[in-house]
Amino acid sequence: MAVVKATTSDIALLARLLRAEGESEGEKGMLLIGNVGINRIRANCSDFKGLRTIPQMIYQPHAFEAIQKGYFYQRARESEKRLARRSVRGERSWPAKFSLWYFRPPQQCPPTWYNQPLVARYKLHCFYEPKAETCENIYNTY
Repeated sequence: MAVVKATTSDIALLARLLRAEGESEGEKGMLLIGNVGINRIRANCSDFKGLRTIPQMIYQPHAFEAIQKGYFYQRARESEKRLARRSVRGERSWPAKFSLWYFRPPQQCPPTWYNQPLVARYKLHCFYEPKAETCENIYNTY
């Protein structure tokens, strides 16, 4: 059962994001990116208030660097669509289980990002989880 509503085109869009943002991180890395995206839709807090759909989440201004690159606009592959469906069904993994932010720094992960603490690094991406006072709802979404 889906934790956010998603059409076939939404799944393909999310799949394209997973590949464009995290293909170098492998299947788990792409799934972690999906976790962050779905968390942003479900949390309704911080910079992500009012997001209700996958397109709103992906095209939110300044949310994902990959949408500015041609690779994002290539057709989704079935392998990424499967990962997108897993994300939409609510499958979450550490360190992205409650994360709302991630990024790929050139060196070490900074201890905070958008004033939120580092959870951990997975391969090249650092994941950041909000403090309860910033976004209590992220801890109550599933």
